[in-house]
Formats: sequence, C-alpha cells, structure tokens
Amino acid sequence: MSALIPNVLQMKAEFMQATWETLYMTAISAIVAGILGLGLGVLLVVTQPGGILADRPSYELLDKLTNLLRSVPFIILLAVISPLTSYLVGTTVGTTASLVPLVFGIFPFYARQVQNALLDVDGGIVEAAQSMGSSPAAIIFRVYLKEGLPDLVRVSIVTAISLIGLTTMAGAIGAGGLGDIAISIGYARFENDVTLVAMIIILVMVFAVQLFGDWLVKRVSHQ
Repeated sequence: MSALIPNVLQMKAEFMQATWETLYMTAISAIVAGILGLGLGVLLVVTQPGGILADRPSYELLDKLTNLLRSVPFIILLAVISPLTSYLVGTTVGTTASLVPLVFGIFPFYARQVQNALLDVDGGIVEAAQSMGSSPAAIIFRVYLKEGLPDLVRVSIVTAISLIGLTTMAGAIGAGGLGDIAISIGYARFENDVTLVAMIIILVMVFAVQLFGDWLVKRVSHQ
C-alpha cells in the first residue's frame, strides 16, 4: 500500500479534514440553496400565465433573474460576488466563505429543476382543488408539493451531486476541501496518488448520494 499511495499515507489527517470540509460545504449550502430554490421554483410555477397566482410581470422578472444567475460560470461567480462574501462572512477565503458563492451558484439551477418537476403535476388535480375552494397555499402544499414529491426528490439528488462538483471548484481557489488537496497538493506537486484518492473519495460521495436518492424515490413513490 505504501508503494501505491505513499503521499496519501502521510496525509491521513489532511484527508480527513478535507473530507469533513467538503461534507460541511455541501450540507450547509444544500440546505440554504434548497430553501431558496424551492421557494423560487414554486413562485415561477404559480405566477406564470395560467398559474394559480398568475402575475406576468413578476413571473418575467423571476424568470429572467433565474436565467441570468444560471448563465454565470461558477468560477467567475466566485470573483464577482466576492465583495458580498466579504461583507457577509468577513473574508473571501476559507470553507465558510465558500458557502455564499455555492448557494448563489446552485439555487437558480435547483429552482429551474423544481419548476420543471412541479409543471409535471396533473393540471386536472390543480383545477379540482381550485373548484373545491382550496386556497393558493393549500394547493401549493397539498397538491403541487405532495403530488410532485417523487420528482422533487429526483431533482434534489441531481442538484446535490452537482453541488459536490462545485465544492471541488471552490476548493481550487482556497475554499478547502478535497478540491483544494487535489489541486494545490496533488496536481501542483505532481503527487498523483493524492489527486487519485481525492477523486475516489468524491466519487464515493456521489455514489452514496445517488443510492440514497434512489431509495428515497422508491419510498415516496409508494406512498
């Protein structure tokens, strides 16, 4: 083993710390971006023409804002919102500082995924709820979110996997985590075993998220 991964064996503590940092970045940013993305996705559905709270100006504004944020490459977004990151966190470097660009980088993507998932909900069910006098809030929670739950879980898993990838990009510019180790040590010092093991750990995370998502989709689909 020492002949295959000699540098990794000397960096056990660093790898444990980097793995924790990656999990921390992924979990916290997923929770915050999940709340923002779900809210924005629901607003896009209900305010669109023909929606239960149809408001074309609001829809157009939200739609364009979502498209704008999704169009900015993440590596550029890191630099563009650095003043905001500095204002909110007090620094632009480090694991906690990376949460701000991670949230801004992923929640518009998730919002669009949520919108697409909720648009697949049978319109007849929505109309039936409206005809029975259900309030907009009741329709959102009891129809859209309940009926669209399996699809929401699927898009959430896709988003979480994409978020893991973004944490590695953030790590490449000083955010810490496995991306930082893979680039600043493995790549920069030509320690290929470090890069390889960092990649394997990231792949294990992705597979774990995917397996959990598949299991969760089966559970909610049978309810």
